[in-house]
Amino acid sequence: MNYQNTLEFAQQADQQDPLRSFRERFLIPQVNGKDAIYFTGNSLGLQPKTVRSYVQQELDDWAEYGVEGHFHAKNPWFSYHEIFPEKVSKIVGALPEEVVVMNQLTVNLHLLMVSFYRPTKQRFKIICEAKAFPSDQYALETQLKFHGYDLKDALVEIAPRQGEHTMRIEDILTAIDTHKDSLALVMFGGVNYYSGQVLDMKTITEAAHKAGAIAGFDLAHGAGNIPLELHNWNVDFACWCSYKYLNSGPGGVAGAFVHQKHLSNKELPRFAGWWGHTKETRFLMQPGFDPIPTAEGWQLSNAPVLSMAAHKASVDIFDEAGMPALVKKGKAMSGYLQFILEEMNAQSGTKVVEVITPKNESERGCQVSLLMLVRGKEVFKTLMDRGVIADWREPNVIRVAPVPMYNKFEDVWMFGQIIKEVLATSVVG
Repeated sequence: MNYQNTLEFAQQADQQDPLRSFRERFLIPQVNGKDAIYFTGNSLGLQPKTVRSYVQQELDDWAEYGVEGHFHAKNPWFSYHEIFPEKVSKIVGALPEEVVVMNQLTVNLHLLMVSFYRPTKQRFKIICEAKAFPSDQYALETQLKFHGYDLKDALVEIAPRQGEHTMRIEDILTAIDTHKDSLALVMFGGVNYYSGQVLDMKTITEAAHKAGAIAGFDLAHGAGNIPLELHNWNVDFACWCSYKYLNSGPGGVAGAFVHQKHLSNKELPRFAGWWGHTKETRFLMQPGFDPIPTAEGWQLSNAPVLSMAAHKASVDIFDEAGMPALVKKGKAMSGYLQFILEEMNAQSGTKVVEVITPKNESERGCQVSLLMLVRGKEVFKTLMDRGVIADWREPNVIRVAPVPMYNKFEDVWMFGQIIKEVLATSVVG
C-alpha cells in the first residue's frame, strides 16, 4: 500500500477493506462513551457477539438433559472437541489429525515436552530465546530440573546482539550448529511477545533436524496472527492459547500440534489420560493405555464444553474470514502504524519513539512494539485516558496490535494523532 498519513487515506482503506463487516461481530469496549481504540488483541481478544448464544446453547442442553447431554445435546459433549480440528488446522497450517484443542498452553507445553524432550547422556541441551515469556521460561527450567540438569549446563539462550532489539536468524543457526552434538530440543516462541518479531520457523526447524534435534514452538502470539505451515515446515510439535488473537475468552481452552510422523508411534513416552485412549475401547475401562493415533492421543480429560463453546464461536468466524485475508490486512495495518510513527519521528526535532518490531513484512504480524524515549509511563497513561487500550511492558515499551478482525485503519490513524499530541506535550513538559 502507498501509505498516507491522512484521515482520508485511512477511511478509504477501510471502505475498500473486504473484512470491514467483521468488526460488527465483536463487542467493542467503551471509553468516554465511544468505541475504544482497542489495540490489545495480542493480550486478550475481543468477545464475539455470538459467544453468548453458543455458551447459552450448552447451558440450555445441560438444564434439559443433565448427563445425557453428552450424547443428546445439540453438539454432543462426548465428542465436542472433534468439532475443531478441521477449522483450527487451517489456522495453523496442519492436517486435521495433527491438531487437538485441550487444556491450557503451558499444560500442553509440558505434556508435549514429556514426549519430545528426551535427554540422553550425550544429547540433553535445549536452545531457546533469552527472556522468553515467563510461562516458557518456567516450563523449560522445571523440565530440565526434573531430568536432573543444571540450567547453566543445559539451557542455551539466544539474545539480540548488543544495541539491537531482535534476534538474528544467523545467531540461532550458529548456536544450533555449535551445540549439535549435545542438542536435544530447539524451542522458541514463534512470535516474540516483547518485540513482535516473527521467527523463520521453517529454517530453524530444518537446522534443528539437521543437528539431530527436535523442533517445537510456542505460538501464543502466532495462532490467528501470522501465516503458519506447521505440517509443511516439518515442525515436531507446537502449542498455543486461544484468548489472544483467537478471541476465545480469558483463560480459554488451548491447542496443540503434533506432526503426522509422530502420531502412530505408540512407544513415544507421554503422560496419559482417559480421553487420549482409543475411542473404540475407552469405555471398557481396561488397564493398558492405547493412544488414539492422532493428536487427540495427548488428551487427558474430556472437553471443557463451556470454554470450548466460546472457542467455537470465534473459530467459526475465522473459518469464514479466512487466514490469507486476515494476514494480508494485519500486515498492512501494522505497516501503516510503522509508517505513521516513522513520519512522526521525521517531523519531530528529536526522536521520540523507536519501533523495535522488524519492518520486514515477513518478520512481523499485527503487533508493533514502541520503545518510548520520552516519559513512557506518562505517555501510556494519557493514551489510556484518551480511549486507547494498549499494553505496557517494563521497562519502557508500549505494545500495540491492530487486529484485522475488528480494528480499522482509522483506528491506526487516530492512534498516530493522539500519540503525536501526547509526545509533543511530553517533550515540551
